[in-house]
Amino acid sequence: MTAAPPRTLEERIRDTRAVLEREVDLWVASAGASKGAYLVPLSYMWDGSTLLVSTAAASVTGRNLLADGRVRLALGPTRDVVLIDGHAEPVDLAELPEGTGDAFAEATGFDPRESAEPYQYFRIRPERIQAWREVDEMEGRHLMRDGAWLG
Repeated sequence: MTAAPPRTLEERIRDTRAVLEREVDLWVASAGASKGAYLVPLSYMWDGSTLLVSTAAASVTGRNLLADGRVRLALGPTRDVVLIDGHAEPVDLAELPEGTGDAFAEATGFDPRESAEPYQYFRIRPERIQAWREVDEMEGRHLMRDGAWLG
């Protein structure tokens, strides 16, 4: 079997945007002073420029993101990965734009507003995005820097 040639920057950006629109779950890595790095799967909603996630406010991830908004996200399998470095900003339920809570629940299949445990929303602003499939796509894997798409 012959491997496909490496994708162009434009193809990778298009594919990455499609993955962000299509998928529902991703891996969220955060760090805290006492526990070090922490990795959990969370559902998300993509609005075209930011990701919205929600987690229990008292969870390790919730506490980490409230203390230090730095976050790394990962989507896809190891041979078609998207990595996103960004900053998570807390968004209180009262601050969500009208309809966003309903849209999040519909997109993810989970409504944090219905949980007995307090949940916190976070809006994640991507600062750097990388994507690659195989080693031949390692060069040119950067699709976004400083919050701006390249190309």
